Amino acid sequence: MNGPHQGAWIDTQTNESWFIHFRDKGAYGRVVHLEPMKWAADWPVIGSDADGDGVGEPVLAYKKPNVGRSWPLVTPSDSDEFNQSVFGSQWQWQANPSSNWAFPAGSLGFIRLFNVAVPDDYRNFWDVPNLLLQKFPAPEFMATSKLTFTPRAENEKTGLIVMGLDYSYLAIQKKAGGIYLTQTICRNADRHSAETSGAPIELRSQTVYLRVSVTRGAVCRFSFSVDGVNFSSIGEPFTARQGRWIGAKLGIFAVGGGAERETGYADFDWFRIQRNLREESRL
Repeated sequence: MNGPHQGAWIDTQTNESWFIHFRDKGAYGRVVHLEPMKWAADWPVIGSDADGDGVGEPVLAYKKPNVGRSWPLVTPSDSDEFNQSVFGSQWQWQANPSSNWAFPAGSLGFIRLFNVAVPDDYRNFWDVPNLLLQKFPAPEFMATSKLTFTPRAENEKTGLIVMGLDYSYLAIQKKAGGIYLTQTICRNADRHSAETSGAPIELRSQTVYLRVSVTRGAVCRFSFSVDGVNFSSIGEPFTARQGRWIGAKLGIFAVGGGAERETGYADFDWFRIQRNLREESRL
């Protein structure tokens, strides 16, 4: 376990002292912690000094700071019904965005991602800028998204991705003769490694539900459904890995395979996070 670092002393308006810092947790990123703090002999003691030896220890639970009033418990946004005309604050593009990547059709209740061609020097998804991602929201969670795929050319694909130095995604791809679903894994993506894909499954519907379940240790398992009720596992378990100076992320994408002037698109109806894996999924 790494200790508290790259933090700051907070002095509240009620004269309480606290220390805010992060802890690097690999695929889960740099998790922010807030520790009680007091001054002893002009030296900060961070955490709880239960044994009185002058050395603070991290606390797992503690009262909230007194900031003069009460605030409700809230968590950062994660699920998105895509009913707004702007992107939710939980989303981040992999690189500086371009206006032709997506259209938030809030009044229609979906977000449209265009199948933008991959870069000319493309080697794997480490080189793809138009990935719409968010941070892992919890140690264990399930993410499900409903989408409808409307491709124009062969090799266009869209799907659900867990992104980092290693990555894996579940994608629907147009090929000669039909539309197919596969799981793809790439390890050491930053070193320009090649992807490997599992056996494709032919789909009869262009509307599909994609899901990834993440359990302790950032172990990811993918599944899919054509009716939103009955899900089938696909591919192999994948252990997420952090990105470069960031945790792993998950999200959605749509890419093209060539330089066609007109490309297809994928309409994502919603993206829902379920934090308690013991509860029945509500679709």
